[in-house]
Amino acid sequence: MAALAVVRDLREHWAPASAEELERFETDVLSGFVLARASAGLANGTIRGNVGHLEQIRTWFGRPLWDMEPADADAYFGKTLRNSPSGTRLAGRRP
Repeated sequence: MAALAVVRDLREHWAPASAEELERFETDVLSGFVLARASAGLANGTIRGNVGHLEQIRTWFGRPLWDMEPADADAYFGKTLRNSPSGTRLAGRRP
């Protein structure tokens, strides 16, 4: 039988991440996304399109996407994207 151990929250011992560290982490996450999509056999053009959409949302949001809440997504897709040219909206659709 395994023994129980005390669990401590390590966040209190870490300093908050700097802007540079967050940027590097965000780049690593996006790289992992690209590698996972490529490993799944998706075409390069599809992956480029997916990354382009993520970058567009990230630029609009102004913060890392993991901070995004449902209300933010509603604002982007329901308001911001609604006012964009139809070609922009249709570019993300699949047949």
